[in-house]
Amino acid sequence: MMQRLVSSILMSLFLSFVMSCWVTWLNLGWSEEFVTHWMTAFRFAWPAAWLAAFTLGPVVQSLTQKLLRVIS
Repeated sequence: MMQRLVSSILMSLFLSFVMSCWVTWLNLGWSEEFVTHWMTAFRFAWPAAWLAAFTLGPVVQSLTQKLLRVIS
């Protein structure tokens, strides 16, 4: 359980950090206020990303195993 918790925290941290930057840039472009808007987006995205990663992680792992069995 601890590995699942830490893994979902780290995965959601990195993905929400990168994706919030990307989407903020797509929507606003580079500006003086870019970092402020990005950090606001990240602050809201990380908890949602963590909840999704933590709750859906086992489902994704199960689907991955099934796909790999079909492929091999």
